[in-house]
Amino acid sequence: MSSLTYLIRRKTRPLPLRFREFSSNSQKLINPTSARIEKILIANRGEIACRIIRTAKRLGIRTVAVYSDADESSLHVKSADEAVRIGPPPARLSYLSAPSIIEAASRTGAQAIHPGYGFLSESADFAQLCENEGFTFIGPPASAIRDMGDKSASKRIMGAAGVPLVPGYHGDEQDIDLMKLEADKIGYPVLIKPTHGGGGKGMRIVQSPNDFVDAFIGAQREAAASFGINTILLEKYITKPRHIEVQIFGDKYGNVIHLNERDCSVQRRHQKIIEEAPAPNISNDFRLHLGQAAVSAAKAVSYHSAGTVEFIVDTVSGQFYFMEMNTRLQVEHPVTEMIVGQDLVEWQIHVANGEPLPISQSQVPLSGHAFEARIYAENVPKGFLPATGTLHHYHPVQVSSEVRVETGVEQGDTVSMHYDPMIAKLVVWGEDRTRALIKMKDCLSKFQVGGLPTNIDFLFKLANHEAFENGEVETHFIEMHKDDLFVDPNDQLSSQVVYNAAVHSAAFAAACVCEKEHAVMKERSAGSASVWYANPPFRVNHYAKRTMELEWEDESSKGGSILVPVHVTYLPKGKYRVETGGSSSSDLELNVVHLRDHDYRVEHGGISTIVSLSVYQKDQMEHIDIWHGSCHHHFKRRKGLDLADVDESDHKSAADVASSHPPGTVVAPMAGLVVKVLVEDGANVVDGQPILVLEAMKMEHVVKATSAGCIGGLRVSAGQQVSDGIALFSIKG
Repeated sequence: MSSLTYLIRRKTRPLPLRFREFSSNSQKLINPTSARIEKILIANRGEIACRIIRTAKRLGIRTVAVYSDADESSLHVKSADEAVRIGPPPARLSYLSAPSIIEAASRTGAQAIHPGYGFLSESADFAQLCENEGFTFIGPPASAIRDMGDKSASKRIMGAAGVPLVPGYHGDEQDIDLMKLEADKIGYPVLIKPTHGGGGKGMRIVQSPNDFVDAFIGAQREAAASFGINTILLEKYITKPRHIEVQIFGDKYGNVIHLNERDCSVQRRHQKIIEEAPAPNISNDFRLHLGQAAVSAAKAVSYHSAGTVEFIVDTVSGQFYFMEMNTRLQVEHPVTEMIVGQDLVEWQIHVANGEPLPISQSQVPLSGHAFEARIYAENVPKGFLPATGTLHHYHPVQVSSEVRVETGVEQGDTVSMHYDPMIAKLVVWGEDRTRALIKMKDCLSKFQVGGLPTNIDFLFKLANHEAFENGEVETHFIEMHKDDLFVDPNDQLSSQVVYNAAVHSAAFAAACVCEKEHAVMKERSAGSASVWYANPPFRVNHYAKRTMELEWEDESSKGGSILVPVHVTYLPKGKYRVETGGSSSSDLELNVVHLRDHDYRVEHGGISTIVSLSVYQKDQMEHIDIWHGSCHHHFKRRKGLDLADVDESDHKSAADVASSHPPGTVVAPMAGLVVKVLVEDGANVVDGQPILVLEAMKMEHVVKATSAGCIGGLRVSAGQQVSDGIALFSIKG
């Protein structure tokens, strides 16, 4: 890959965000007598709404939030100066309801509307409606959104401009038989892709003609649910690609510049999870040509405001091809802000006011390196399926000039099935890629979320992979390195290593729980002289003992649970002896000191470790999350079943805490909406046959038969909401 050689740069000192004056004596301002924006309605939710509010407040601009019933108490509502309810939880009845948003802007006297990203941000009709109703749309012109938002149209425009395109079909005809013929011409594998929207929604990789029809229909359905438009394009699927995109920015005077590139190759389910800027392992010449192509693309549609031109890079040939243009602020825009020292939301507002860009292309800096890690509520062992639930514990890392946490939630909030499951974006900057990566690893190890499954541990493992450390990234990175990133339950050695780490955490957790409960008991019995609740509790002729049965959710076995019996003996001077098995190596003598809130210091073998513990109630169980070093484990225990003052006990096996459903039962892998039932109750099916389709957070998941047999107990129907873990049907052989 000689054309993608590594770029060696001399690094500069950290570049803080600079807020430049937007004024120019060389260009006449557009509408110089018109009023400047003083109140903005944000037609979005979550972290991007909070992000826009933050910049607006710094500029002295008042903000209006909109919210659905599901978001009534959310952070973006609390942060705005005013808030207006726009409908029930489903996005099509609230955040996608243009009339409701326009009405909210009128009622509150907002002068401008910022669409954020997603929802209506790339709707040309909405942008035009805003202008027609007298509101400034903080984004590109409706014509540019229409030209570039339609991926088929944009590819025709780029083709006419001489920008290289991936072979494919970008026509208007959507007849399934014609599309299948076009796929045959392109050659498999092909990529099915909605012509509108983004975020990987509706994308399908089709390996053979036999799979085309089902994939095409599923892509249309998902595109319609996400974007309201179900038209599809086809492309040749490049087998070893990188995803590199360029941040561009234009004003209303025809000035367009690029702010360097970002690499977004590391993805799961066609959605980015780690982005970085600048892209690793590319040459100066490659960067120059990429930036020039992006600027040419923007100028071809008279673009202004923030936009991103995405390219797919064939790592085999070293060639890049135009993929699409996102006519909005990208989720990953903070990594660009970190390396150029500019606030892109501020730029959007000033450009919307008719002001020219504050700098020229030659003035665009490139300082250091930045990463963004997207933290999602999702079940990694189940194929990264989205998760829902309450954030019982939410402690992000400390922010600074080099560490940002972009979030729209706080402790106690609920991650709903109705919207994207992203909890936060962790953004870090370093003087070079190595230093930035070290910082990201450290922050991931300290980012605490309890109450639902997340991808934090997976991100940490990914960031520590040798290939990622070397910048050897491509869009198949996770699949290529799955043996390193996931624990194979059939690999006894690696499974034992994972189990031993969990048992060690269980010992720490049990000792900290004992210390926590003792502190609570001591506080409640203040003034009491009882020796029975001293530390250690008084017992005649022996030390007090107790047994905790902690249920560990073994991620390596896709949600299986293992019971870890932990025997705790109270020793003098605040020490505990913890036994977790039959061998002497599993006996630990721990000294535990409560520091503050959820934090403890645990000393073992002369080494002192800071431990964070979160204990909360959920589903009639006590849940325990523990963090120490780079380790995080989650345990459950049934309250009231601890066995106190015993030396030995009979313990349940893991099978005793297994699912209560009878054998052959297939349960919902996630909470969601049943969009289609493909068979009838009583039907005979084969192993792997699709039975029904679930949708959650605009993503579809096909539930398949786990074995051949007869379907029974199928009572769900299209349009029905189901909970995670509920029985959907059973299969009898």
